[in-house]
Amino acid sequence: MKKYPYPNIKTKLPGPRAAKIIETDDQFVSPSYTRGYPCVADTGRGVILTDIDGNEFLDFCAGIAVCSTGHCHPEIVEAIKTQAERLIHMSGTDFYYEVQARLAKKLNKLAPGRHRNRVFFTNSGAESIEAAIKLARYKTGRTRLIAYIGAFHGRTIGALSLTGSKIIQKQGFSPLLQGVTHIPYPYCYRCQFGQKRDCCKLECFQYLENILFQKTVPPTEVAAIFIEPIQGEGGYIVPPREYLVKLQKLAKKFGMLLVADEVQSGMGRTGKMFASEHFGFKPDIICTAKGIASGMPLGAIIATREIMDWPPGSHASTFGGNPIACAAALKTIELLEKGLMQNAAEMGEYLIGRLRQLKRKYSMIGDVRGLGLMIGMEIVIDRKSRAPDAKARDAIVDRAFYKGLILLGCGPNTIRFAPALIINKDHVDCCVEILEEILKNI
Repeated sequence: MKKYPYPNIKTKLPGPRAAKIIETDDQFVSPSYTRGYPCVADTGRGVILTDIDGNEFLDFCAGIAVCSTGHCHPEIVEAIKTQAERLIHMSGTDFYYEVQARLAKKLNKLAPGRHRNRVFFTNSGAESIEAAIKLARYKTGRTRLIAYIGAFHGRTIGALSLTGSKIIQKQGFSPLLQGVTHIPYPYCYRCQFGQKRDCCKLECFQYLENILFQKTVPPTEVAAIFIEPIQGEGGYIVPPREYLVKLQKLAKKFGMLLVADEVQSGMGRTGKMFASEHFGFKPDIICTAKGIASGMPLGAIIATREIMDWPPGSHASTFGGNPIACAAALKTIELLEKGLMQNAAEMGEYLIGRLRQLKRKYSMIGDVRGLGLMIGMEIVIDRKSRAPDAKARDAIVDRAFYKGLILLGCGPNTIRFAPALIINKDHVDCCVEILEEILKNI
């Protein structure tokens, strides 16, 4: 007898119906999309994803950290249906409607720091970054921008200019924005300065303060520093708290703005509404999207009134703040505050503990790190050299799919765990048992 009712794989993967859809997709959809394995989603309920052939998967990806309340949460579905029957679209940059104003008021209260904020609504994380670039330049009158190696901020031209993740994302798209400088992220497991966490002197911060700002980039010309409080696509990397504390002081000293990219780390995923809260970090501008509306396309930037004072017409969006997306976001936040955010903290601690048990047994697991349900497991050739093993990572993710577990990679060699915030211990145990079965035979 099966220990868990999931996953339930009924056909060879891909199944016959899935294979036909993939064939059509190959003919007519852009080849730029990245599909690691043949998952053809049909329906979703909670943490169970069912493909077009009826195969049921345990989903630890959640639409790339988007479906924060799980697939098709009944209260989210009801909020969407109710709003769709009232008003589908009116364009919030030209007209007023209640649901957008309510959401803006709520986000004002949720953002770390003083609650004198304004909100600009977008459709996605990349659009939030683009808006933040424009606002930072407008407010400071400066043009230079600082971003991090390993960062992913999006694929539109401005966001792509800040991205420092993979060459393929930039190759062939130059020229990008001028005046962007990338610096090392505080990645303690792979310190670019050869230090160990227990004895380092934050050489990564010293590089910014004492090398970059004294030799190549005038700090008084920098409009903003863009940083992910937890680096997402770069490998789910958690920085030292003191790095963000020092960064905040340095930015204030030179009058530059701090922009927190919370697109993936925000909206309860780390056990707090925003990951910045774990570090006492109070950015000038917060960018959010992904989990904000449980799958509806919505993003936002949140900034103090003193910063977001650009005049009418300086920036706008036809679809940003769409009524249906706003209704889904309000219900999402309600569910997060009623218990899902706390569940993320508790289940995240449990999942990290289970993964660290695996680490003690399997030498190819080099590091397990994260906060809440934003967890990375780094795969290496051996722990002594810490040499990345991208091939093994990809094999684990691929084999997991064929066993009914949906995972994704991030960074060169890390497996990301970003399930819906509704998971329980059985879901975690099932995930870990599937992983161990794979690790025994990899």
